[in-house]
Amino acid sequence: MKQTLVIGSSVVDVIVNIPHLPVTGEDVHISNQSRSLGGCAYLTSDILCLFSAPYSLCTAVGGGIYGNFVLEKLKERGVTIYVRRPEGENGCCYCMVEDGGERTFIVDHGIEYTFYESYLDNIDTESIDSVYICGLEVEEYTGMNIIEYLKKHPKYQIYFSPSPRIMKIDPTRMGEVLKLHPIVHLNEKELLEFTKEDIVEQGARTMYDKTKSPVIVTLGERGSYCFDGEKDCYAPPVETTVVDTIGAGDSHMGAVIAARRFGLSFEEAIEAANYISAGVVAKAGGLLSEEDFKNAFSKMPLKLQSRFVAEV
Repeated sequence: MKQTLVIGSSVVDVIVNIPHLPVTGEDVHISNQSRSLGGCAYLTSDILCLFSAPYSLCTAVGGGIYGNFVLEKLKERGVTIYVRRPEGENGCCYCMVEDGGERTFIVDHGIEYTFYESYLDNIDTESIDSVYICGLEVEEYTGMNIIEYLKKHPKYQIYFSPSPRIMKIDPTRMGEVLKLHPIVHLNEKELLEFTKEDIVEQGARTMYDKTKSPVIVTLGERGSYCFDGEKDCYAPPVETTVVDTIGAGDSHMGAVIAARRFGLSFEEAIEAANYISAGVVAKAGGLLSEEDFKNAFSKMPLKLQSRFVAEV
């Protein structure tokens, strides 16, 4: 089986639970604080790992207290570390989680958001047939390096999560990414803001006109949606209790990539992914333990579970 190259960050999520976001001058007491391994690329890759879908994580692990934390946690989870750059500080993400589970991020970007083609020197690039990229890395000063690398490999299937900063990405650079025909995965707010449309279905068509590839949209408590260029596909929500929404989109994307790797249709893929993201929001932080994953997977219809069988 070929593998997916996941390009992007591994960071420390500093999770701070608060009743609400403070206004200027207000004094808010936290109810809890914790640290966890995070980063859009890492969380996406971790779902691939849990599905036993082949992948390589191309992330630069930096130095400093956050870099050391990331290094330790990646080793604990058995992740191969291809790029170690202790001379550069690793960043972190302050995740402010309000009562009700909604999260707000305050991010300190470090070396983990950079990309140079030399980062791939120890990765088996001959086995790659698909690549995950995130808008956070595309926006960075080395973002064009990612685009130029992908241009050299037009046969790669690209999965692109623009991120909540979709409108902060340089329009010319964003246009270059969309010309690569990526499968775009984003939430409803991001889609409508970018396309300037009022409804999801029209927004997806506007995005499809730019990429000529399927567009996947997460709809929160309404489930998820995909437009594949011919038809609209809807996947119902999975009942869950929301602890926080950290990693919900990343886990959904990881599950979609895994599902496609195992031959599921896009309609089946977004349905399966809803079960995994429901498992993620039901616990604190963006990571699933193996037990959490098995529990979420077991709730899928058997017709979906049976599809996740490795190629011979």
